[in-house]
Amino acid sequence: MVQRSLTAIIALIFFVPIIWIGSWVLEAFIVLLAIAALIEIHQMKGIRPLSLPTLFASIALIFVILYDRMMELLPFIPNNGSILALFVLLLPCLTLFDKHYSIEDAAISFFGITYIGTGFHAFMLTRETDVHLLILSLLIIYSTDTGAYLVGRQFGKHKLAPSISPNKTIEGSVGGVIISLLVSAVYLVVFPVEWSRTFTLMMVIVLSIAGQVGDLIESSFKRHYNFKDSGNILPGHGGIFDRFDSLLFVLSVIFVLGLV
Repeated sequence: MVQRSLTAIIALIFFVPIIWIGSWVLEAFIVLLAIAALIEIHQMKGIRPLSLPTLFASIALIFVILYDRMMELLPFIPNNGSILALFVLLLPCLTLFDKHYSIEDAAISFFGITYIGTGFHAFMLTRETDVHLLILSLLIIYSTDTGAYLVGRQFGKHKLAPSISPNKTIEGSVGGVIISLLVSAVYLVVFPVEWSRTFTLMMVIVLSIAGQVGDLIESSFKRHYNFKDSGNILPGHGGIFDRFDSLLFVLSVIFVLGLV
């Protein structure tokens, strides 16, 4: 837990200033994170990092995350998603020429492009629309994760999802939501919002639960492919997909709810 907490603190110290700077610095950083997460998903399925499928999937992923920016940089490209569709169509075609790339592999690539791409696209959109909502989302995720661990370790008795993540408990889940409410309340005192108290309360609870759902989705993915972690780039956390699993789902929920 000490190593995990230290890594999280260092990551926040490094990550928050980049969020605050925004612009191309944040865009480049997010693209690197997204491609790293996609490669981790590919590796769990057995798809080679240095391959045409990974290359095409990565380019499609960039278009999903930075679609508006791509249209600005490449004004001669039709603004109808046709280029993205081209790369998506190329993936199943590769199954005809690459014996190491199956139709199931192509499905995993689609999953990575849409799931990671939507989450990080929502990240960029939230940063452009309301940076305080983005920072609040990060606080909700990390406080939920920490609270669920501490409360679950002390009081956890009833398993939350034993077939997916045996160590998670209902008590820990509820504790994580409560801790996130307390942390969010402190942040909102310093940076108040225009929403009503009832709406803000419900939003924090929904995002806290969404973060836990995102974590369980990633755990289910790893369990299916018999992996403990998606990678080892972050000590105590595993890989990029491990660390950003909750964030991808939370920001997608923010996007779906029309908060940005």
